Amino acid sequence: MLSRVADNLYWFSRYIRRAENTARLVGVGSQLQLDLPRSVRFTWRPMIDTVGAGEVFESLHPDAGGDVGDAEVSRFLLLDPLNPSSLRSSVDGAREILRGIRDSLPQEVWEAVNDLHLYIEGNGERAITRRYRIEFISRIADGCLKVSGLLTANVSRDIGFNFMRLGTAIEQADMTTRIIDAGASGLITPRQEEDREAFSNMQWMAVLRSLAAYQMYRRNVRQRVTGEHALRFLLQNGDFPRSVVFCLSRAQRVLPGMPPRPAVDRHFNRVVGITRNADPAWLAAHNPAKFMDEVQVQLGDLHNAIVQGYFYS
Repeated sequence: MLSRVADNLYWFSRYIRRAENTARLVGVGSQLQLDLPRSVRFTWRPMIDTVGAGEVFESLHPDAGGDVGDAEVSRFLLLDPLNPSSLRSSVDGAREILRGIRDSLPQEVWEAVNDLHLYIEGNGERAITRRYRIEFISRIADGCLKVSGLLTANVSRDIGFNFMRLGTAIEQADMTTRIIDAGASGLITPRQEEDREAFSNMQWMAVLRSLAAYQMYRRNVRQRVTGEHALRFLLQNGDFPRSVVFCLSRAQRVLPGMPPRPAVDRHFNRVVGITRNADPAWLAAHNPAKFMDEVQVQLGDLHNAIVQGYFYS
């Protein structure tokens, strides 16, 4: 397979999974806004920093400051074409890649991605309002899952499919840590200190729901939602498909069927070891954001090793 085609397949799968999880990230805030009493202060700005787009946002909105509303943040994360990690940019990136590799994937995949593009163009502005935002997020998540289902059901298990699996797994692991980061990064400021634990548990419940993990959490953990239990489930559970360990372990199983690249193996082992050895109880008692940043840096190094090993070697 040409390295250009492999690179495109890898990034196509990453863009699709990024679009889905960007919608889910906004869903964390939207779900919390619906559940919280109006007396509780809710801050949207940490979501922008969570996806690493703080500098882009400040350059586009120099007078916004830290107290930005849900409409501004939702527009930036969902629709802004100048934000390279926005939902619209991700879908457009996947669509543009697909134009060049349409012979490599079934026609139904192109139709599903094009439907997503047209839906965003026609209904994106409605998503800025609270009334229609959850509906929009659900429709986007369903559309992205449709693309993933078509790829899983209709694409031959060759080396091209392996590159898509790599991209999907790494992107999902990265976005899971970012959604955890968003849920734990001070979105809620209670008026009274004794309310902090209750509202913190509500944040973790919103994180689980945004990752479609709440029902599986209840089935596997069988305890009330706390930061410790939610972190252990989303980071280390070996059976839940969106957990970081599950994603990375699944990606590791792809490597024996690909040309050997020792640097890629080393980076996989490093990030899997860091995640498996994390102490969820300690993370929950402190600020998990620093650990999530560390995992994201390691995932970035893993991505660079894949690029250097397979696409530019």
